[in-house]
Amino acid sequence: MNDTPGWASPGSAPSDGQDSGVPRQTPPADENGSASKWSKDQPPAGQWSPPTAPGPIPPQPPAPGGWGGGPHQNDNWGRPPAAKPGVIPLRPLGVGEILDGAVSTLRAHWRTVLSVTVTVAVITQICDILIQRYLVPTVPALDPEADPSEALNQLSDTVNASLAGSVPAVLITLIATLFTTAMLTVVVSRSVLGRPVNLADAWAEARPRLPQLLGLTLLLPLMSGAIMFVALLPGLLVGSGAGTALAVLGALAALVVVVWLMVRFSLASPALMLERQSVFASMRRSAKLVHGAWWRVFGITVLTMILTFLVSMIIGIPFTIIAFILDGSGMDSLMTGSGGGFGWAFLIITGIGGVVSAAITYPINAGVSVLLYVDQRIRREALDLELARAAGLPGYGSPSGTNSAGG
Repeated sequence: MNDTPGWASPGSAPSDGQDSGVPRQTPPADENGSASKWSKDQPPAGQWSPPTAPGPIPPQPPAPGGWGGGPHQNDNWGRPPAAKPGVIPLRPLGVGEILDGAVSTLRAHWRTVLSVTVTVAVITQICDILIQRYLVPTVPALDPEADPSEALNQLSDTVNASLAGSVPAVLITLIATLFTTAMLTVVVSRSVLGRPVNLADAWAEARPRLPQLLGLTLLLPLMSGAIMFVALLPGLLVGSGAGTALAVLGALAALVVVVWLMVRFSLASPALMLERQSVFASMRRSAKLVHGAWWRVFGITVLTMILTFLVSMIIGIPFTIIAFILDGSGMDSLMTGSGGGFGWAFLIITGIGGVVSAAITYPINAGVSVLLYVDQRIRREALDLELARAAGLPGYGSPSGTNSAGG
């Protein structure tokens, strides 16, 4: 066991149904020191689903020290409430609790979180503004009176110009994601334990993992692009109408495969950061944790994307309207269909909106990813017991770092 935010050495806990190595609480002994004479027919630990049988529920004996570190009222199912040393209760989480935990992390550590997100967002927006102003080629305007052949050429030129402008933006986004993911993963992991964290602490823990995280950040989109290219290649080679239909079918099939793989590997970043895993080991670890819960992880991920998109739109639309009002060239570019005529005022105002939006959405995305990882480990590996020990709650033994140091 280590004393890092991973709470366990890499791969030490099983995640495919094996629980022989999962530490459990020591049953209480009698007053004379003999072994407990409790009945062997105790309810299994870690069961959180409500009972299905009708009738009254007999009260359950409280866990040693209480799940909350002290006397508490039982919940509606007769069980003591779960411990909550930080932003989440230490038990399997619902969708609302995962989202609330991400927002609570932003509230609890807003200085550290905003220091990371605002700094990265400002640098990203400055680079994006300069690229749009000086490097992105002007998107040619489409001529509505052009014949089909000319219209096809104009559409091809427009697509090429758009792709040329999107490549730098994608690279900047990847770099921004790299730093925010690394730093915010540390912040969220500390928040789960209820521990304070500042910018220097987060950077000190995240910095050694940046090369591996960079490899993972580049590998996943490259893998997606390779799958899409292989799927489109037969249609491109065939050409004509049949080739176009084949390319469309190949693109749809590749999209399904890419979505499946991205969800399967969606927990790789937290595993890499918190368990000190290598790139490929973290991908295998994510696949093991997501196995059997793909639809749940997919649903929570899509819901998070929708929520963050709505937040971005709510924040971004007013800034965009103000930018169009103050910069007439932006409106002219929109009406003519060209993308190279945006003025400084338009780019700066929309850039400020992007910074505000990123400062809110980055922590939510990172928080949901880390808390999904924690939730899957709680469900599969009883990580809640290790987290309770790491948080120093009574009744769970000494933290793992103390044990390792003493042993």
